[in-house]
Amino acid sequence: MHSPLPHQQSRRDFLASTACGFGSLAFAALAGGGTNPLAARRTMHAPRAKRVIFLFMQGGPSHVDTFDPKPELDRHDGEKLPFKVPRTRKVTEVPVMASPWKFRRHGDCGMPVSELLPHIATHVDDLCFLHGMHTEGVAHGPATIFLHTGSTSLVRPSVGAWISYGLGTENENLPAFVSISPPPTKGGPRNYGPAFLPSIHGGTPLGRAGQPASEAKFKNLNNPLLSPAGQRRQFELLQKLNRQQARRFHDGSAMEAAIESFELAYRLQNHAPEAGDIESEPDHVKAMYGIGEKATDEYGRQCLMARRLAERGVRYIQVNYSDTNATPRWDQHSKIKNHEIHARATDKPVAGLLADLKQRGLLEDTLVWWGGEFGRTPFAQNKDGRDHNPYGFTVFLAGGGVRAGHRHGGTDPFGHRAQTGRVHMHDLHATVLHLLGVDHEQLTYRHAGRDFRLTDVHGEIAHEIFA
Repeated sequence: MHSPLPHQQSRRDFLASTACGFGSLAFAALAGGGTNPLAARRTMHAPRAKRVIFLFMQGGPSHVDTFDPKPELDRHDGEKLPFKVPRTRKVTEVPVMASPWKFRRHGDCGMPVSELLPHIATHVDDLCFLHGMHTEGVAHGPATIFLHTGSTSLVRPSVGAWISYGLGTENENLPAFVSISPPPTKGGPRNYGPAFLPSIHGGTPLGRAGQPASEAKFKNLNNPLLSPAGQRRQFELLQKLNRQQARRFHDGSAMEAAIESFELAYRLQNHAPEAGDIESEPDHVKAMYGIGEKATDEYGRQCLMARRLAERGVRYIQVNYSDTNATPRWDQHSKIKNHEIHARATDKPVAGLLADLKQRGLLEDTLVWWGGEFGRTPFAQNKDGRDHNPYGFTVFLAGGGVRAGHRHGGTDPFGHRAQTGRVHMHDLHATVLHLLGVDHEQLTYRHAGRDFRLTDVHGEIAHEIFA
């Protein structure tokens, strides 16, 4: 890094010589004398989407019971047939299990959806189904971390952190990346963490799994012990001390990250309360999401919060359907019929989000991604459940430049393995970045002597799904 000329002033010196770090950062950005790490950046090519809402269905919803009907399961129900069992990776004779739910076709596109999800079924003409998904990791921990970071074991930045690093935020007064009610297990903070990227790009968690969604909000925005003027003086003193510390070190990147985080936190005091105020929404909007209904109130609140954050410029929003239990919610190794509980809790909120985004004109440039870390087996486990299946499963996308009312790829006749139009999780990550205007091969960060990227050395863009 070159030293500034005598008449020039470095960003660090500029911040250190001013009384108010908050004002100086804004002025520096406007004057070109500094760089807000969350400032919006140019895309690498024309984007189709500006932001992503990821509806994480933790535990692995069964694709053969939701969006991928398989008549062969009905024909061979109860028969023992040879399958490669994901956990053992050995071919074993296991009993085929038919879906307990009926499928029927919906919309102009005639997409089949099971009776588990009647509300989402009404939106199939806006959805793009990826039926040839496959991934890494047969256990929840590795598969969930892989879904969020592109690695099953190494500590890597999460998808949202990469997007924040590559694109910044559309609104400098809010974080670029928010995770609503994240679970503490199966990766925990790593699923929204920045790893070795600058810490400002890590996700801001709102609430946590197991906590009421009404508490999933920006916390500690007000100090009842100090007046606004007193808080301002305290903030300025703290930033002055931080800048002094930053000058003491040859590499002050850690301190600068703290300074930048405090700047954002200070701005949040004025803007976050309004962004998180879902109670200000009209009753008819809350009703769309199922807010006020026992089964759907929790996830409905999370989805409505996501819409409010999306329309205010947050780039990447995780909406987690998860819990603090050791067993994730969609994880039915026995009693697959318990899928009904989780379908009932999420179906109407997801449909409400899709409808709300569309009527506001936001679906055009918002990519909605629904899915879990893997699917489930077409054969029975514990008589009436299904085991994990990373070999083949379904996710759906909506908006953000993808083809509407479209099916891409498919599994074999039993729904066991992705067979056509195969999309690996690395490929999905590459595709999401492409839709945002980012080349997954060019979005890199130098760390420990090598260039890292979200997709590592993998990733093929699924151009076939673009509108």
